[in-house]
Amino acid sequence: MNLKHPALIAHCSAIGLAALLAGCQTPTAKFSSATPCMEVLPLFTAANVPTLGPAETAEPPGRWTNGITPPNLPGNGLAQHPMLFLGEGYNKMFIFKDGKPIWTYATGGGNEYDDSWMLSNGNILFTRMQYLAEVTPDKKVIWRYDCNNASGTNHTEVHTCQPIGLDRVMFVLNGWPPRLMVVNIKTGAVEVNHELPILSKTVGGIHGQFRRARVTAQGTYLVSFMTGDKVVEYDKDFNEIWSYAIPQPWAAIRLKNGNTLITDERDSLTREVNPNGETVWEIKSSELPPEYQFTSAPQSATRLANGNTILCSRGNYGKGPVLVEVTPAKKVVWVLQDWETVGPATAVQILDDPGIPEIPGQSEH
Repeated sequence: MNLKHPALIAHCSAIGLAALLAGCQTPTAKFSSATPCMEVLPLFTAANVPTLGPAETAEPPGRWTNGITPPNLPGNGLAQHPMLFLGEGYNKMFIFKDGKPIWTYATGGGNEYDDSWMLSNGNILFTRMQYLAEVTPDKKVIWRYDCNNASGTNHTEVHTCQPIGLDRVMFVLNGWPPRLMVVNIKTGAVEVNHELPILSKTVGGIHGQFRRARVTAQGTYLVSFMTGDKVVEYDKDFNEIWSYAIPQPWAAIRLKNGNTLITDERDSLTREVNPNGETVWEIKSSELPPEYQFTSAPQSATRLANGNTILCSRGNYGKGPVLVEVTPAKKVVWVLQDWETVGPATAVQILDDPGIPEIPGQSEH
């Protein structure tokens, strides 16, 4: 299904998010473990998986392949975690298991990967700035939404997405005006179509408006206004119920403890705040040991079930680490800086962390 933006704008339903979540509180499949993404990994190495799918375009390694990989880095390199890995600047996503890429998906030149999810059925949902799509392990595109790339007021971009159950996708369109939408990918119905406020028109144009938005377990929307220097939480009717001012919030996720983990790209820090807006944990890039410090500010962060936090960075295209995992005490336990195999890291999903990704609140991705 290929949905065009004007048609979506014209067709809007008033269905609230609480009703949407009611249909995805119970998993649609039974899993033998708490980590369903691990159970579907054999789908990615099956005999029917082509080297290049019908919608793929070969993407050669980037200019960073001469980047230095320091010896004796903490952790086990690419074998530290099974993961879905992607980043701006290299339009090829990877699935790693036991330190080896078992699946890749390439979309050619241009900008840019920002958000991705592996669902419990093995499908991969991702944004590519000009479009977002869902692809099966055997590389069939089962849904795609194309932005209007014309110049002028109709120009839109998409940098964030989230599955709500296996049938719905939430995403934000950067544009004049920006819009938060929920689409049923099975029926094509637009179930939420809400205009978001414009907090800044002077910094970055529409490109800089939003990078992350998330649906919480409570059915609220957590939206990072990157050029508006503010994270805002809305209820299902888009009444503002919480906000936190912070420079250039690239990403914000609601943790299971009720706190919010925010990545401030301008100040190169990741901060956890409680509902009262009080800082309960923070790490700045400058607090890392000098040999592991980021050369490009982290964009997103993932909180693991064990309490560790993984920071994701573009790595300045070959000049520094792309993933750093730290304990709550800020001890570095893993540094990934393998520029021969992968490129920049904008997002990572740790596949053996518990939770069903498409149920909001179960995954810290």
